[in-house]
Amino acid sequence: MIYLDNAATTPVVPAALEAAWPWLTAEFGNPSSTHELGLRAKTALESARSRIANWLDCPASDLVFTSGGTEGDNLAITGLALANLRGKHIISAKTEHEAVLETLDYLERVHGFEITWLNVDHQGNIDLAELGKALRSDTTLVTLMLANNEIGTTHPLSQIIQATHAVGALVHTDAVQAAGCFDVRVGKNGTVVAGVDALTISGHKLGAPKGSGVTYIRGRLAVEPLLHGGGQEFGRRSGTENVAWAVALATAIDSLPEVLSEAARVSALRDEFISQVLSSIPQAQLTGNPTDRHPGIASFTFAGLNGETLLLELEQRGVIVSSGSACAAGSDDPSHVLIACGIEAEVAQTSVRFSLSHSTTAEELSTAAAALADAVASVSGLGT
Repeated sequence: MIYLDNAATTPVVPAALEAAWPWLTAEFGNPSSTHELGLRAKTALESARSRIANWLDCPASDLVFTSGGTEGDNLAITGLALANLRGKHIISAKTEHEAVLETLDYLERVHGFEITWLNVDHQGNIDLAELGKALRSDTTLVTLMLANNEIGTTHPLSQIIQATHAVGALVHTDAVQAAGCFDVRVGKNGTVVAGVDALTISGHKLGAPKGSGVTYIRGRLAVEPLLHGGGQEFGRRSGTENVAWAVALATAIDSLPEVLSEAARVSALRDEFISQVLSSIPQAQLTGNPTDRHPGIASFTFAGLNGETLLLELEQRGVIVSSGSACAAGSDDPSHVLIACGIEAEVAQTSVRFSLSHSTTAEELSTAAAALADAVASVSGLGT
């Protein structure tokens, strides 16, 4: 099996499971308890927080452990919007993940926020001039993802942060797909996320178990919590902490290869794969920005073919991919991202996404490209 659906989820790093195991068995203490078992759990939790903070270059107290990207997006967007009111205006784009779109819909319906949706072009790019015109004195928050999970297009986050802060508003970025492939040190000058006010990370995209995650919220900004109770996580997320998954997440992050060199290597593999596909399959059209994109995402449409049939044909050939966001799997609706990019619904439903990891090899991609060409020929009736 050649697994090229890493944007949906990644295999758990063995070291992460090994590190988590004691905190699922003998070391079962509640980190809020003051006896020895509880204190050991508390020490493990705060050690994991410190290790992740070191990776992000931020104070440990700025991190909130969550159950993953969806909760993290909800906490950052709703929490900051309700607690830092300059007005009830938020800016985003229709190409965001459903966790962002549905949160904004909630704020609009229940709390009376006004949402300005930035347009994107055919490649999923926003116009910074349009953002500048949309920013107002009553804008509370701008939320735009670092790298799109379906088409891979990246947003110029440094310029977005600069423009938004100039009017006194806050910036949140969904970095779920980007963390591990981009330099996400929020406190390091010169990184694409430097100065961002909130950033969301999901553990299962980084080799940690599903149900793990962490959200960065800068400098003790006021946050309206989603969960109320015992005041854990500095009062930002109540509930007994999942020590095992926090330790697993920190260990998975410790196990990540060096980001910049690996991103360059994976990008080169991705570009060669894109070239092979486009040169061998006339129906293939690349989606997203051809250069400003996630290192590991190559997404195509195949006009006139059935995308789901292509997925099945590829799986029969030992290549595992998806049609887009795993969160929308099983839906008959075309990708909201591709629709926002102006791609016709019939064409959007033919999309196939290949997503690489740092362990993907050139040989696997060459085999996958050949399998795709064979699958397309079979589906189109040109094969044997």
